[in-house]
Amino acid sequence: MTSFASRLKNGLMVIVLWGFSGTAFAVALDLREGVTDMSRRILELHHLSLWICVVMGVVVFGAMFYSMFAHRRSKRPQPADFHESTAVEVAWTLIPVLILVGMAIPATTTLIDIEDNSDADLTVLITASQWKWHYQYLEADIGYYSNMSTPSEQIENLAPKGEHYLLEVDNPLVLPTNKKVRFLVTSNDVIHSWWVPDFAVKQDAIPGFINEAWTRVTVPGLYRGQCTELCGKDHAYMPVVVEVRPEAEFDEWIDDQRLAKELASGQAVADRNKTWTMAELMPIGEQVFLTHCATCHEPDGMGQGVTYPALAGGVVPTGPLPAHIDRVMNGKAETEMQAWAPQLSDRELAAVITYERNAWGNATADLIQPRTIYAAR
Repeated sequence: MTSFASRLKNGLMVIVLWGFSGTAFAVALDLREGVTDMSRRILELHHLSLWICVVMGVVVFGAMFYSMFAHRRSKRPQPADFHESTAVEVAWTLIPVLILVGMAIPATTTLIDIEDNSDADLTVLITASQWKWHYQYLEADIGYYSNMSTPSEQIENLAPKGEHYLLEVDNPLVLPTNKKVRFLVTSNDVIHSWWVPDFAVKQDAIPGFINEAWTRVTVPGLYRGQCTELCGKDHAYMPVVVEVRPEAEFDEWIDDQRLAKELASGQAVADRNKTWTMAELMPIGEQVFLTHCATCHEPDGMGQGVTYPALAGGVVPTGPLPAHIDRVMNGKAETEMQAWAPQLSDRELAAVITYERNAWGNATADLIQPRTIYAAR
């Protein structure tokens, strides 16, 4: 009977170990290996800790079940009569201590390296807001916003879901390969969290604080993540997409962004010098509204209760024009109405305000020019 119990215990151990190491199990339930040295170190640390726990569990529970079976009352009605054993007490104290120290050394080394943000080749300031990310390359002095680009038809179940449903953006963060990139993470409003599992980077974005993280990616590609802090009604619509390019391509992209910034500056001057018509601004304003404002205020301007008031016939869009311009440009404190002046151009702001004051029956006939927005900045 004892031999059968031993074989059963060994068989169960083999089954458990095989199950944990199976490819299908690893793909379905194991941590993602990632594409950085740090992500692989974290995975190896996880596996080390898991195997130690598995072996300890098998040994301890195996000893318990064996003892209960081999020394059951029907087999040994007379219990053994013995007391303390110094050797046993030293052993069951020393062995766990050695195991914990053995686990703590690689864990501590990994944690120290995770927090080592020194000697970075590139620094990116990541600023979160509801519900988008702003990326600023500090050395290159360029920056842009990254918004989810999943079509509203898919969200409203009017079209089939795409392959990367809710995980696609208009402007991904672009990084070079083989460079240490330092992230400075903060927020403009509530707490968010920037997370890319393939990099093993997850850092909270807290208003008034700057948290740090870093990565070094060796494999070019497109990597996706999400905001992992419940940050409001559109928390699920705040994806992270990072495009990693070879170093030469990244340098070319930086040069293109600098050129685009110069061209945008020239275009802004041209927009301010031009006198726009209602027919020109209304389509632009509608597109800006649907992209940035419709999530809260609804495409038909009917809003969503007190938190997101209706714009159709609303007090602000039909009230004094200066107050409307101030609200759109500077937002409203202690609400989710954010300031759009840093995010939109003079032309876009003029167009969306013109649209809001003349759509959905708001027949104010007000026509706002980009030069008016420029003067209000």
